[in-house]
Amino acid sequence: MKLSTFITVLISAGVVCGLAQAQETGTLKKIKDSGSITLGVRDSSIPFSYLDDKQAPLGYSIDLCMKVVAAVEKHLGKTLVVHKNPVTSATRIPLMANGTIDLECGSTTNNLERQNQVAFAPTTFVTANRLIAKKSANINALADMKGKTLVSTSGTSNLKQVTALNAERALGMNIMSAKDHGESFLMVETGRAVAFAMDDVLLASLQANAKAPADYAITREALSVEPYGIMLRKDDPAFKKVVDKAIEDVFKSGEINKIYAKWFTSPIPPKGINLNMPMTEQLKAVIAKPTDSGDSAAYVLK
Repeated sequence: MKLSTFITVLISAGVVCGLAQAQETGTLKKIKDSGSITLGVRDSSIPFSYLDDKQAPLGYSIDLCMKVVAAVEKHLGKTLVVHKNPVTSATRIPLMANGTIDLECGSTTNNLERQNQVAFAPTTFVTANRLIAKKSANINALADMKGKTLVSTSGTSNLKQVTALNAERALGMNIMSAKDHGESFLMVETGRAVAFAMDDVLLASLQANAKAPADYAITREALSVEPYGIMLRKDDPAFKKVVDKAIEDVFKSGEINKIYAKWFTSPIPPKGINLNMPMTEQLKAVIAKPTDSGDSAAYVLK
């Protein structure tokens, strides 16, 4: 072999080796070395990520995360052990940042502020921030909450937004925080708060599973647009590429329609309640043209 040819081979091999090493840095290397992947799951974010009557995690976001797991296994060429680690609204970002979880499979809003700390897969749901209250309270908009007690879940963008609006509009509300969505709703149910501010799809799910669903009403006023996405670590392009492709493949194949119908237009565990929430035009637009934008304006139909 000529010296020049030999050098070319060595350089080429170095490039290939370098590419292989690049693919095994960050989260992909962590997962490959451990032989496992850890999903962050919620206990009461129905129907995205919650516990059934046997305390097993299930939901729309978990189903989508398992599609990502399958893609990671194919990419690495090995079967992985899947761990499901409980997270809350307050702990999900810290547990992602410190490496405890690799994917967060819940109901997390992708916004520009959070993108400074974490990354997101293409949006998989679009919702809005609204209030739920007992019908007897006659709460039709945030303005009706003036001087009253409002609750939202700790660590959520909803809590931050209503706190800002409270000061901005001089509403004089007493704003309380609860550890999870179930506890927030319970505070309204027991009269400790007049209303609960949260994403409307989660409010509808909690209402449907309440002891007396007909006693509650969700306001029509939308305080914000909230795009949901599977969360992953920031500045890890190799892993994000695998995650993004997995979600985009679910969209392109049409499999998303089956997964969506399973959780939003069919009876779901543990009570067999059907949320009867057909896919919105905003979500259809995202499926047709995937985006991981954290700008709410990107989800407003034109």
